[in-house]
Amino acid sequence: MEVHIKTYGQNVTVEVPVEVGEYLDLADHKTENLFHEQRRHWDKREFDEYIITHECSSSYYETPENWLCRKETLHEIMVALESCTAKQHYRFLLYALERLRCSQIGNICGCSKSAIMRSIEVVRKKVKCTVIGSVFSG
Repeated sequence: MEVHIKTYGQNVTVEVPVEVGEYLDLADHKTENLFHEQRRHWDKREFDEYIITHECSSSYYETPENWLCRKETLHEIMVALESCTAKQHYRFLLYALERLRCSQIGNICGCSKSAIMRSIEVVRKKVKCTVIGSVFSG
């Protein structure tokens, strides 16, 4: 089985046994799943609960009301993020998920630190307005 790897910036094709190829595919799949899991849980609430429940801790029980409120809040946050521009969304996720500073994000995006701060603030306001608006409308 041929496997493509990148070493020292060069793409190299290597012949490996089928078992090794399957193992590498499984590792890639697990890495991708972890990335999606981390992206899905950017606010850390659900991710912490996932860890607690899967580590067999019997001391944590969520009431149905708390579960519903948490799910609704997460949905409202995702709706607010969808209403943002692609740049705002990208910058906010770098800030919230990757924990990068505004100056680092500015270097990545090729813009000023203040532009990044404005984008993040716009997203925060949209999230806040969406969550507060749904509380008063519901």
